[in-house]
Amino acid sequence: MPDLPQTSHIRLDLRGPVLHLWLDRPETRNAISAQMVGEILATFAAIADDRSVRIVVLRGAGGTFCAGGDIKSMSAAGAAPSPDAPDELKAYNRRFGAMLEVVNAAPQAVIAAVEGHAIGGGFGLACVADITIATADAKFAMTEVTIGVVPAAISPFVVQRIGLTAARRLGVSGARLSAAEACAIGIAHLAVADAAALDAAVRETSNQVLKCAPGAVAATKQLMLRAAGAGPQTSPLPQLLDDAADCFVAAVRGPEGREGTRSFVEKRKPSWVVQAE
Repeated sequence: MPDLPQTSHIRLDLRGPVLHLWLDRPETRNAISAQMVGEILATFAAIADDRSVRIVVLRGAGGTFCAGGDIKSMSAAGAAPSPDAPDELKAYNRRFGAMLEVVNAAPQAVIAAVEGHAIGGGFGLACVADITIATADAKFAMTEVTIGVVPAAISPFVVQRIGLTAARRLGVSGARLSAAEACAIGIAHLAVADAAALDAAVRETSNQVLKCAPGAVAATKQLMLRAAGAGPQTSPLPQLLDDAADCFVAAVRGPEGREGTRSFVEKRKPSWVVQAE
């Protein structure tokens, strides 16, 4: 069992191999504070090498996913610091970008369960999940430009998710998308009727992921991020294919590959298959 951090702006609920990470500032519609960023980073650091945690479900408390950055804090930090003082606003934004990078590259499967609003930074979080599921009435938007702010940290991840053309349209207009529209352009993967259906879809999706070997999931994510130029390591295609072949051989000959191929021949489930609670 991982040694999870103590938190106050997120709530952690570990249910077997599935860690439910709730953004837990409902009074602010789960606006992303510096404290929240630090707690998310600490949580993903705690599980980075722990394959007993196989899925992280991101969700917002109080019926909404995330309203974006903490605008009141931004407004209070609007004045430039003195020349010899650190720029806390810049540090916050850069650390938020680092948090998105960590979630994006996590070895676990990451599921975003979106209801209410996924705005600004919340939009960015939805774009770094492997699987994003939304209620039909959810709204997605990059609204930063409507208040004179730039969607700085989230823009690279949005472009990676949906491509430059779609990202530019949303970035310069602040347009709000329905869950169906978000699915149509690839931000979300599935739209469901309501919160109860969202719970059911998260459970069903988790059970599908839990049929998969955790080491193979982590390696697959790493290869795909490299192929997209979205991970910490990028390579020319021939080098990537050489590394992919090495990865394939290691997987087939490793404990997961041996167990998986043996279970297939013996017509039984592999040892890693479990059910979400």
